[in-house]
Amino acid sequence: MSRKEDCWDNAVAESFFKLLKTELIYGNKLIIKEQMELEIFEYIEIWYNKKRRHSALNFKTIEEFNKLTSYKNVA
Repeated sequence: MSRKEDCWDNAVAESFFKLLKTELIYGNKLIIKEQMELEIFEYIEIWYNKKRRHSALNFKTIEEFNKLTSYKNVA
């Protein structure tokens, strides 16, 4: 993280939650809490991490990017 009051310190998390809300939550009919928890889990683990292509990763999925990237000498 960066310094206090830096506008970029939470940009990644803010971007993810904006996508989560627009793609999954807004427009979804009212459902019980347990069902919404399952929907969010499936969105993150199945769609966002495994199928959704990310422009920051050269339009690869997270799994494709991790297979191609070697993480040697990472602290």
